[in-house]
Amino acid sequence: MPIVKVIEVISSSEKNIEDALQQALQNASMTIKNIDSIYIKHIKAHVQDNRITSYGLNCKISFRVDNQEKKNGL
Repeated sequence: MPIVKVIEVISSSEKNIEDALQQALQNASMTIKNIDSIYIKHIKAHVQDNRITSYGLNCKISFRVDNQEKKNGL
């Protein structure tokens, strides 16, 4: 049975929510492998002069932890 770990990350984008989500995935995948899912916990938009200037997300990223026995060939 695989072990799944969950971390929380904060991401932002001046473009849109989808880009903020993609940034979260891209940055997390630099150091984390086996990412299975992303849960968006909070969405926030920063406003200036009645215009949205950036979007922010708090995300929970789930990933499978490699089994050390499989790595060592046991």
